[in-house]
Amino acid sequence: MIGSMTNIALQSLKFSIQFGLDFQIVRSWWEHMKFTTDEEAKVFFDTHEEWIHAKPCIKWVGGKRQLIEQFRYLFPTEYTNYFEPFLWWGAVFFNLQKKQSFLSDVNSELINLYQVIKSKPQKLIAFLESFSSLSFRTRYGIDKKYLPNSRWFYEGIRAWDRQEDWQKKYSDIERAGRFVYLNRTCFNGLYRVNSKGQFNVPFGSYKNPDFVQKENLLNVSKLLKKTKAEIKLQSFENVLFKAQTGDFVYFDPPYDVLSTSANFTSYNESWFWRDMQQKLRDVFVELDKKWVKVMLSNHNTPFIREIFEGYRFEIVKARRNVNSKADARGEVEEIVVMNY
Repeated sequence: MIGSMTNIALQSLKFSIQFGLDFQIVRSWWEHMKFTTDEEAKVFFDTHEEWIHAKPCIKWVGGKRQLIEQFRYLFPTEYTNYFEPFLWWGAVFFNLQKKQSFLSDVNSELINLYQVIKSKPQKLIAFLESFSSLSFRTRYGIDKKYLPNSRWFYEGIRAWDRQEDWQKKYSDIERAGRFVYLNRTCFNGLYRVNSKGQFNVPFGSYKNPDFVQKENLLNVSKLLKKTKAEIKLQSFENVLFKAQTGDFVYFDPPYDVLSTSANFTSYNESWFWRDMQQKLRDVFVELDKKWVKVMLSNHNTPFIREIFEGYRFEIVKARRNVNSKADARGEVEEIVVMNY
């Protein structure tokens, strides 16, 4: 019988190589399913290969997929439940697949999307597939000559949030479909709203954007269900009420500015200023006192190093792709703060 943590780690490494999966994913499922033989494990990973390989269905500037290779050596190897209070793109959740997972964010449209994907994926897919139909354009007041890959169609969908109380006028399915469509067709997958909370990113001019993603949406839905993901609209400090000793919390907040001109985007209508970075530091400290394992990533600035002084940190390299000047793009340093 495979029981000890050492054996689980060894078997997880072997199967991660065999199935082309990340070690953390294999280990998470090995611990949860409590396989007693290699054959049991093989049947599980063979049978559920599609949803285990599910990928984030949205693009996100600052998404952690490019950093996973560096992060994989920094994640704790043993923990109970997983918390991600700044969900955004969700790349770390997809890489860990811990059961049980608690996912949250203050972006109401993002949380609505994940809740819909988990509970109503078929309805969301059907709505997205209807975008190319004449009936869709007639219903939503878009000229019949414009197709979903045109700027005029895009701007018509983007304009929904210019209506008063727009979230009450559209169903959760419509709002989720709008989020996916705009994300997959806007410039560079950027998410930015103005002071009124209105999405104002320009059209991305993609020739054939895949905004339906039928198979992946179905697999993401299965993964969210299999991990019993609890998806909530709430601020990061609420993690204090649920995380317990032995759990793991990963914080990926809006980053500290690199320069006075670096605030090119607003994640929601409220800015995440340095007072919020300090509030987040306080939550980090309180979790540390509860013996919760905590990891946080941010820009490697003197301010962040100062407020987290005394904790372990590592420096990783990230590529910055969004800047008005091409010569200002390139690698930047990120700091990863840990209490373990």
